Amino acid sequence: MPRLQSITIQCLEALQFLHGLGLIHCDLKPENILVKSYSRCEVKVIDLGSSCFETDHLCSYVQSRSYRAPEVILGLPYDKKIDIWSLGCILAELCTGNVLFQNDSPATLLARVIGIISPIDQDMLAKGRDTYKYFTKNHMLYERNQDTNRLEYLIPKKTTLRHRLPMGDQGFIDFVAHLLEINPKKRPSASKALKHPWLSYPYEPISS
Repeated sequence: MPRLQSITIQCLEALQFLHGLGLIHCDLKPENILVKSYSRCEVKVIDLGSSCFETDHLCSYVQSRSYRAPEVILGLPYDKKIDIWSLGCILAELCTGNVLFQNDSPATLLARVIGIISPIDQDMLAKGRDTYKYFTKNHMLYERNQDTNRLEYLIPKKTTLRHRLPMGDQGFIDFVAHLLEINPKKRPSASKALKHPWLSYPYEPISS
């Protein structure tokens, strides 16, 4: 856990710096966090090939799918908070070794997000340019079966972050839940996330 804490702080400081320049990374995923020194637990956030300025005309083909924020999938305007969502997904994966939102398609990804985190705000569904691709008029999640070409409803399987991160560390679970707020307005900025109590929780020091 102290290692995870240290990696989190370094990633948030990198995002705080980028976001301070008006940049969104747009493709934060485990492959884009390099270990600079294993013994000192130093990491670097790399690959700004997909990054853009917040003022750019933003396209909806950003972020690798498992780390893609709900607002991007729904075709809503997005900002630097999408990087915070991706970091939440990465931390859950670092903790368990498994991708948090396993998916075969954007619709199955949404089903997992709804099942693990919470339903998507009605306001977001109402304003999303692409909501109709995944939700019926009465907000049932659906997808087209590739084999039969028929529409099928997807029923999200209800579970919890605590169940998905079964290591009993409530501070860590609270922190990940803080980053994985479905509504970007409620999601913290990098600067705000750095003030979360979990990041200063005094674990036993890393023994070399």
